[in-house]
Amino acid sequence: MGRDLNRIVVLGSTGSIGTQTLDVVRSLPDRFQIVGLAAGSNLDLLAQQAREFQPELLWCDRGDPAALADLASQIGASVAPLEEMASVVDLNCVVVGTAGRAGLEPTLIALQRGIPVALANKEVIVMAGHLVKRASAAGGGQLRPVDSEHSAIWQCLWGEEGNDIRRIILTASGGALRDLPAAALPDVTPAQALNHPTWKMGAKITVDSATLLNKGMETIEARWLFDVPYERVEVVQHAESIVHSLVEFGDGSVKAQLGNPDMRLPIQCALSYPERLQPTVAPLDLATIGTLTFKNPDLDRYPCLRLSMEAGRRAGTYPTVLAAADEVAVDGFLKGALRFTQIPAVIESTLDAHTSTPDPELDAIDDADRWARDFATSWLAASV
Repeated sequence: MGRDLNRIVVLGSTGSIGTQTLDVVRSLPDRFQIVGLAAGSNLDLLAQQAREFQPELLWCDRGDPAALADLASQIGASVAPLEEMASVVDLNCVVVGTAGRAGLEPTLIALQRGIPVALANKEVIVMAGHLVKRASAAGGGQLRPVDSEHSAIWQCLWGEEGNDIRRIILTASGGALRDLPAAALPDVTPAQALNHPTWKMGAKITVDSATLLNKGMETIEARWLFDVPYERVEVVQHAESIVHSLVEFGDGSVKAQLGNPDMRLPIQCALSYPERLQPTVAPLDLATIGTLTFKNPDLDRYPCLRLSMEAGRRAGTYPTVLAAADEVAVDGFLKGALRFTQIPAVIESTLDAHTSTPDPELDAIDDADRWARDFATSWLAASV
């Protein structure tokens, strides 16, 4: 008797996480079936994916509605927004590879319905970690982290139930500019910031890697994903991106997860859990790599790491404001309206001007998100 296919919805299918998720599915066609594909604006790539995988549901948030309807008709699919895709009966997993606020409702809906969520969207946890945890507890849906660092921690914790966690140690590559002299940072171009030495990622997360804001966000994520006090989460720079993160237990033992810097491995891990399927990525060769290096990050060089960790400690709506202000700042930098070294100034000014709401519900989170975008946009306009 054949094995039932795992039915999967991919939100953000045309982005970096989405396309690599489809690579995994393509490599293991006897294990996975694509039920729904949702894109942001790249309708042309969505059409290619739809014709290959023949999903039941399609969505393109900023594409031509008539063209989307025509594509759906061609393959016999229905047009369905993200929230509806997350409500499909008999799903095995929802992959949330969207960026920003768009992934929040689908994540909450799936978890409340008991559907596992393979989460690659940092902002969802950063903005509303407490709501995501409540939804998971209420509905039984499991959170499966896709970020390489959080996947590594998750894997290190398998079989360790009941054992104390002394520290979580997140590794950071240092991004595309890690070897650039600090004096040269004000003149960095978007092309330089996007030239990551080890990871292939979307533009926003690649810039966040260069500022290390992404790592600060990951400390906030780790606090919610693994139920550890914030002060037990640390960051260490590791240029080779081979050790993806580490966990120190109560007796001092440390476990680490290692692998080549390839997002298809943590994606496959999230899709197939609790099984480990055949490898679809290159095997790790430590002898060829030779040396692994580690050092503490310089918070003077990376002020965004300091700001994001402070926002995490202050909690309330500060993490929401952090994420929103960063989106505005990074967008301004990529469009040439802001210097690289002004990104932390936008974020810090927005955080300083904010009055936080403790333990916010969704409406308060949305209000803080809108306020922060408006404030950061005004700051940006005044600085030009």
